[in-house]
Amino acid sequence: MAMLRTCPMCEQDCEAKRELDFLMEIGNELSKSTVDLNGIIKQLKRQLNATCVILTLLNRNTNKLFVEESFGPFDQDFSKLTYELGEGIIGYVVQTGEPKVIRSISESKEFLNKLHFPLKANNRDISFICIPVREKGKVIGTLSAHKVYFGAPDFKNNVQLLTIVSSMIARTARRRYETREEIESLKKENNKLRQVITDQSFPNIEGNSGKLKEVFSLIQSVSSTSTTVLLRGESGVGKELVADAIHYNSTRKTKAYIKVNCAALPESLIESELFGHEKGAFTGADSQRVGRFEAANGGTIFLDEFGDIPANVQVKLLRVIQQREIERLGSTKPIKIDVRIICATNKNLEKMIEEGHFREDLYYRINVFPVYIPPLRERLHDIPALADHFIARFNEKNSRNIKRITASAIDCLMVYHWPGNIRELENCIERACILSTDDVIHTYNLPPTLQNAVSSETKSNGTLDTILGKIEKQVIQDTLLATGGNLVKAAAQLGITERIMGLRIRRYAIDPKRFKYNNNNGNQD
Repeated sequence: MAMLRTCPMCEQDCEAKRELDFLMEIGNELSKSTVDLNGIIKQLKRQLNATCVILTLLNRNTNKLFVEESFGPFDQDFSKLTYELGEGIIGYVVQTGEPKVIRSISESKEFLNKLHFPLKANNRDISFICIPVREKGKVIGTLSAHKVYFGAPDFKNNVQLLTIVSSMIARTARRRYETREEIESLKKENNKLRQVITDQSFPNIEGNSGKLKEVFSLIQSVSSTSTTVLLRGESGVGKELVADAIHYNSTRKTKAYIKVNCAALPESLIESELFGHEKGAFTGADSQRVGRFEAANGGTIFLDEFGDIPANVQVKLLRVIQQREIERLGSTKPIKIDVRIICATNKNLEKMIEEGHFREDLYYRINVFPVYIPPLRERLHDIPALADHFIARFNEKNSRNIKRITASAIDCLMVYHWPGNIRELENCIERACILSTDDVIHTYNLPPTLQNAVSSETKSNGTLDTILGKIEKQVIQDTLLATGGNLVKAAAQLGITERIMGLRIRRYAIDPKRFKYNNNNGNQD
């Protein structure tokens, strides 16, 4: 029986028809609103009778190639796999823009096999074909295929088909990459914004002035460490709030947080309070007591009014800070502690050192990371935010509904010098909230000391000399009252001579005898 022989021309026609049908399927897929790129790679693998097909794209930010799509016998994640430009066959093709064909990957030194692909299949060689993917004349990646080598004379048809498919999917691949790149950029921006919010998330500290932002930056820098911090600033600026922010933004936030007002503790008890005592250590010590440092072990201790600590306690604190160990009163056994120390003071420690009231070596131990909190008069632009914050707090505390503060009232707050800082502002707002009868804070609700001449309708009339004369007379009277009518002290306090003081007394017809008083603080002329 004669055997039927297949016509080579018919085989070529059938192959051409299969390729045409395949390209039409890809065209139809690419015309859809949502393109299944993985499905196209899967179809390409079947059409080429390949072992696997891989699409890589170039990351424009890192200038590295990553695996965008792959279809084959893989069981690992290629999401973190990258190629440098010029690295291996894939890196070479992107760098040169030329296709590359390796007949046998097992015999090639250029083939890096980062995918850990089998070098042979049933003792047959595996070939590797890699084509550059171009979009608008630029190489944006590669399209490659692994094929079992059956002795084909060349790979011209495979290279041609891969080139056609790569040009068809290039735009889709680029758009897909750009979309993911945009999403990644938005994620980074979102994380950045979240970090900024976290970095400046100090719920009890209100304000957005430049000087306060510097404080926020210092808080963020030191919070993650165990460094000793020295908070400096006037009374009422919010040093305790800054200490709270440092602790609650640190790794110790879930541990103990002990606050000690050193000025409020009697000198005879401060040592026992800080370090504890053993039973019988002194009269009245009926039982063992754990000190504040020991109670704060593993956490943070906040020593407020640090400048008021007595000299004898300063010596012991020096050892605590330097060696991180304490001794209870009545005991000789040292106790190791792990405590983060935050100190705060409104005093001039440098001047106290000169006067012999504060130990210089202790100063250098606590002044590791100083943070200066500016007074309210140096950050007046924070006043509106602070006022709103205190109004909201008052409303919640007292079930009121104060809706706003008038612009003129804000103006009064902005021109005041605030010697009591934020604490004084808080008291001022609370008083105004109480006096408000229409759920709005007006200038007349503010304390008299804050009301200016316009708001209180008490503008001075007359020439500049007349107005200045009234002010000068009032200042002299206030000084005489403060000094008990002592002309010498009053002149010295005002920085003028006794002769000029006498002239001013006569000009303004002031009777110094009215200001004399008889007590231990006064003086008789």
